[in-house]
Amino acid sequence: MPRILIVEDEAIIRSALKRLLERHGYAVSEAATAEEASALPLSEFDLIISDLRLPGEPGTTLISAAAPAPVLIMTSYASMRSAVDALKQGAVDYVAKPFDHTELLETVERILHKQSMQQGTPPDITDEGGGRQTMIGNCAAMQQVYTRIRKTAPADVTVLIQGESGTGKELVARAIHQQSKRAKAPLICVNCAAIPETLIESELFGHEKGAFTGASAARTGLVEAADGGTLFLDEIGELPLDAQARLLRVLQEGEIRKIGSVETRHVDVRLIAATHRDLRALSKSGEFRLDLYYRLNVMQIELPPLRERDEDVLKIADILLEKACKRHERQGLRLSRAARQDLQDYPWPGNVRELENALERGVILAEGHLIHPDDLGLGPVAHRPPPPTTSSPTASSTNVTNEGPIAAEEDDLSLEDYFQHFVLEHQDQMSETELAQKLGISRKNLWERRQRLGIPRKKTARRPG
Repeated sequence: MPRILIVEDEAIIRSALKRLLERHGYAVSEAATAEEASALPLSEFDLIISDLRLPGEPGTTLISAAAPAPVLIMTSYASMRSAVDALKQGAVDYVAKPFDHTELLETVERILHKQSMQQGTPPDITDEGGGRQTMIGNCAAMQQVYTRIRKTAPADVTVLIQGESGTGKELVARAIHQQSKRAKAPLICVNCAAIPETLIESELFGHEKGAFTGASAARTGLVEAADGGTLFLDEIGELPLDAQARLLRVLQEGEIRKIGSVETRHVDVRLIAATHRDLRALSKSGEFRLDLYYRLNVMQIELPPLRERDEDVLKIADILLEKACKRHERQGLRLSRAARQDLQDYPWPGNVRELENALERGVILAEGHLIHPDDLGLGPVAHRPPPPTTSSPTASSTNVTNEGPIAAEEDDLSLEDYFQHFVLEHQDQMSETELAQKLGISRKNLWERRQRLGIPRKKTARRPG
């Protein structure tokens, strides 16, 4: 049960909010001031809802004191500017008083859901050789992957892993299996793209002696070998249509029939499939069965490409480099500053697998104690421009063109702050339609943001009839 702390000096509001949250399954504690709240273990709460203006210290003082617990600020229209300042100080969001109960509950639920998705722990995985390894990465996208693994593994449902080649789809499959109820049973991994089309059905479902030319003995298929455990089908988008029909039977009825046999056998197999292709698009073109796609897509895990994991690249590189140094007995090798910059800027079309290969080359080719860009063999790297320097929030940093607003270059200028600044500055000269066009949003979206930020629409004087 999520734990929430309410910090509000008005007892009537505090008790009403407590009753509302408790009715919806939250455990609620109370405090009347920031000082009183500070005496509690703030970081142990899942969420803190605090009024902005409190006797003594303001509610914003709890933001740093409660970290990593999120703080939701309550404010009135008169202090809307202060609410924007609270966002800059690290508040997760704010709600305007008097708040709508439904809106408040939705905000609380959204914040708690986002927190749970960002608190994933990288799973420990045992490889085929019995060694232990951990998935690497702390970016938001990988946190969601870890959370999906943790929640999906015990559920014993079919899982579809999607991602580009080299992103670690088999690692995710192993993590799911090893955290599931089937962990002590076998995990059978099959790369559908590596088996000839003429042999794939025999490999998966087995065959009887004499079923076809060359079938000199009966053979147990890999689906049957995975009975009681997990079957991982990598690159399932390459599976021929006939084999897809047989696999659908396994998922629907839990039955297999060997090639050349008239008997069916019941199997208890959990299927994890992976692909770098768009199965829905393939189903529309007739290359993949739509009914099989729906059977596979019970739970989906999307692996981000390495080019979208900027904050993880060098951390992954350091760990892979250490392993490569041990393999080649070249301890003490380090990446030069230029090499690290190349690793950070390179787009990595081959993802983690390509990064591992580059570091392997670097360890082998390095002459001294440093690995230089030429050793990595990445070729010309288009370096990214340096981040823009911060400037004062003047017209030059919030320009507007015919195509819409140019984002402010000032790092700490929030979207809400920019939206409010732009609307208040231009609403006397522009209609609602013009404002929406300049902001690049719809009129409905403009109205909704006005309501959320408490910016009243400027009423124009009526012309005499």
